[in-house]
Amino acid sequence: MVRTPLTPEERERGERLGLLLREARGERSMVEIAAAAGLSAETLRKIETGRAPTPAFFTVAALAGVLGLSMDELVVHCTPAPV
Repeated sequence: MVRTPLTPEERERGERLGLLLREARGERSMVEIAAAAGLSAETLRKIETGRAPTPAFFTVAALAGVLGLSMDELVVHCTPAPV
């Protein structure tokens, strides 16, 4: 099955999400946060670096919960400002 290429907006949203998660993680290790969210450290690394710009909803929700972020915060931070 061929995957549809991501739009520039989807890539930007993924980069914004990754940056927010990385900042929220602070000094905590990637392994610690990933384990608490039920993910592999590799998956978290890909999300944080934008290599997985469209993670599943429940993956994002689990990370937000572990990092103390609300879903509203994620939406506000990851949505580009209107032009």
